Amino acid sequence: MGAEENTAEEPPPPETVDALLEAARYDDIDDVMSIASTGVSLDSKDSQGRTALHMASANGNINIVDYLIHNGADVNACNMEKNTPLHWACLNGHIEVVKRLILARADLSLLNSHERTPVDEAVSRGKMDVIDAINEAAAQVELTDTGV
Repeated sequence: MGAEENTAEEPPPPETVDALLEAARYDDIDDVMSIASTGVSLDSKDSQGRTALHMASANGNINIVDYLIHNGADVNACNMEKNTPLHWACLNGHIEVVKRLILARADLSLLNSHERTPVDEAVSRGKMDVIDAINEAAAQVELTDTGV
């Protein structure tokens, strides 16, 4: 066998992934864009399976959520507890983020390791305004899908 080149991409170093997640968490769009420009996958995960979209969604950082979605980040990425960015946005009551994720086709039916959907998480925290936002965004998606 010859010395064939490994075509599989090397995962980015943990420090780079941590820097990306940190920038998303603390709403530093310039750092997110700078790190992304080095070719690091926006779906890179830390040791707990979290992505930049998890961090931005959990903290309500709408500009970063928009950037990540626009650049192809996986809206249904699961961390080790099977939470998606939508689970975290619902838990923390970030209405605009919830709407953006649903419009980007985040799956409302995914169960986390506690057997809860994002809707269940919103209800468990008494966030009825989030439920309203979910219903509104889901209706928009339905209209788009049926071509009305």
